[in-house]
Amino acid sequence: MGDTAEGGLVKPFKKRRRGGVYAVFESAEADMLCNLAGQLVELLRDRNGNDESSADPLFAQVGMGGPVLPPEDPVLKRLLPDAYLDNPEDAAEFRRFTEQSLTSAKVRNAETLIGSLVDGGFSFDESERTDDKIEVELDPEAVQAWLRSLTDIRIALAVRLGIDDDDDVFLVAASGDEATQAMGQIYDWLGFVQESLVTALG
Repeated sequence: MGDTAEGGLVKPFKKRRRGGVYAVFESAEADMLCNLAGQLVELLRDRNGNDESSADPLFAQVGMGGPVLPPEDPVLKRLLPDAYLDNPEDAAEFRRFTEQSLTSAKVRNAETLIGSLVDGGFSFDESERTDDKIEVELDPEAVQAWLRSLTDIRIALAVRLGIDDDDDVFLVAASGDEATQAMGQIYDWLGFVQESLVTALG
């Protein structure tokens, strides 16, 4: 994935003079981003039950029939937390009217991230990958989708790795388990991508 010590990006996000921002990813990096975003989409859609595209728009808009209990999966618990920690009844009612729309928004953000990489030349079919450099250009709306989706993906990884604070990050890096170390490096790299994007907006 390139030089992970420097974040792994071939180029960090930069601002275009004509507006918008861009970055160049290696094909392997784009593959990883698409894979992680795809896993997030699958997890969120499993929570909603039916595929987003098959949901009745009016039904989803009014929030009828949404779940009232928090998810059991620890990642979803962090992504879809209770609004009222000290009042289960209010939390359940709030969740019933808001969770499906929140889930749908997170799915759209992740799909925007994937779509940006595909538009930049990435292909899910390895035999069709003709360029190892994927250039991504983001307009303001896509920038926000990327920032939110990167946050969601890092939250998911943090939960799986048991990261709650900076000390936990060091513990992951010092882990004797190679898979844990690799996931920790991905977590750090995603932080660099996100920081790079925020800096480009300044």
